Amino acid sequence: MSLQFKDEEFQSAWKELDEPQLEGGWELFTETMGVKIYRLHDKETGLYEYKVFGVLNNCNAELCAEVYMDLTYRKNWDTYVKELFEKDFGGQNAIYWEVKYPFPMSNRDYVYMRERRDLDVDGRKIWVILARSAPETPCAEKSGVLRVKDYKQSVALESDGGCGTKVFMNYFDNPGGMIPTWLVNWAAKTGVPGFLTDMQKACSNYSKCCTKK
Repeated sequence: MSLQFKDEEFQSAWKELDEPQLEGGWELFTETMGVKIYRLHDKETGLYEYKVFGVLNNCNAELCAEVYMDLTYRKNWDTYVKELFEKDFGGQNAIYWEVKYPFPMSNRDYVYMRERRDLDVDGRKIWVILARSAPETPCAEKSGVLRVKDYKQSVALESDGGCGTKVFMNYFDNPGGMIPTWLVNWAAKTGVPGFLTDMQKACSNYSKCCTKK
């Protein structure tokens, strides 16, 4: 999987921690709970791509990266996960992720690849995780579940100089089907900050979980 992402992609992700790249139509969408969310309208799909900047308090960056990568543990703290695992699909290693959607909408699922790199940038330790959909992966679609075939996410993590972690996240997905505008706005305005809050709690409980294992 190391050949799936380019060095430049990792570099552009961590550079956002220093200088957010918001030219070209990015607008501040909302600011809540210490998290700033910007969005960019995608003319082709009519959807938005998002950039998120924030801080996770009382959680060091390496621990954040470990928690973010631990799929088994995520099933314990992310209530929107229906199914999540990594496996070999006919020679293609990928992650399968089914997300719960509110009734009466159908759940969505993703098949994607990801890569984490622990970087040393002039003495700075930065963790970058990239992910994107892998529609060529031979994973059969489920009846009643809509497959998301256009998905990407990048995450960069670095110490805030104290006990917390600076976070940059960039993501886009096209969930397909008819998604009400209110749900899209809710997911961006409250779902993302809520996810970061849940992840912060997950970091504080991670050592307990590992001990139980």
